[in-house]
Amino acid sequence: MKRILSLLLVLLMAFSLTACSSDTGEEETPEAGGQVLEEGSAEEVEGDEESHYPVTITTYNYQKEPVEITFEKSPEKVLAVYQNSVETLLALGLEDRIIAASGLDHDVKDEYKDAFDGIKYYENRPTKEEVLGLGPDFILSWYSLFGENNLGDVGFWHERDINTYMAQNSGVISPNSLENEYEDILNMGKIFDLEDKANEIVDNMKREIEEAREFSKDQSPVKTVILEVGSENVYRIYGEDSIGGNIASLVGADLVARENGQVGAEDLVDLDPEVIFTVYYGDSIVEEASLESIMTNPALSSISAVENERVYPIMLSEVYASGIRTLDGIISIRNGLYPELEN
Repeated sequence: MKRILSLLLVLLMAFSLTACSSDTGEEETPEAGGQVLEEGSAEEVEGDEESHYPVTITTYNYQKEPVEITFEKSPEKVLAVYQNSVETLLALGLEDRIIAASGLDHDVKDEYKDAFDGIKYYENRPTKEEVLGLGPDFILSWYSLFGENNLGDVGFWHERDINTYMAQNSGVISPNSLENEYEDILNMGKIFDLEDKANEIVDNMKREIEEAREFSKDQSPVKTVILEVGSENVYRIYGEDSIGGNIASLVGADLVARENGQVGAEDLVDLDPEVIFTVYYGDSIVEEASLESIMTNPALSSISAVENERVYPIMLSEVYASGIRTLDGIISIRNGLYPELEN
């Protein structure tokens, strides 16, 4: 009888312990192979990155036809050619991904110089053979780089699992526009899984545009010309179809030379702009010469902008395929039109 009572007591205790364990509602600690990841752990971050890809982006071939390319992961070995290509990557903190760069019209912005110092730079654009030797997985550049006399059309590179991207305002799409610049930057954010940084850059540009537009609503339109000095009193016009012209029009300029093309000194006098932006770049047209060629030319002395000393040098990279310097272009044009807004 005692043995039966003892057995019943043991069974009762076992039942009680099992019930207590179930009532707590706590999950058992998983064994290896079923780990619960802590928030922010390396495993969780890696999983998030993997979930971002594949990413499909629309770019173009040399016939200016849209081409879809897919990125299975973030590019690791990038060839960046021309100002906006290089600086957009630097602005996104991707200097460690750039295996080579070329084609700068100006020094990189001061805030990127340290990051740029360690990057291999080609004074002359690398040849197709040199690029093949570099072994990139991504080429970021302008339309012109993919011509027959340069790297050849994008299909050659895509067949070798090397993706490409052309800046839309580099000769691919007409008219040039701010929206194209925004999209290029946002596409880099998607390609490299850095969308927050890309959105921040674009939002800053949009904010500057909106502030200038708000101010211009109460102002008379400013008669404006954006030009590049040529030879023998011939000037190349950056009209409404250019990125510089698009910016100027949005912030209250009256572009008196609306179409891209050329004008002579007499035509410029007849247009009589109140403000002139004169484009400079590289060693071809330096900043000082771009200004002096307007201000000291007797044939232009009667123009309002010259008489009132409202002639402003502006970088090529602020008004053409401008990338992150789009913000600089907005500020330069805004300040020239409305000096009271200068900051």
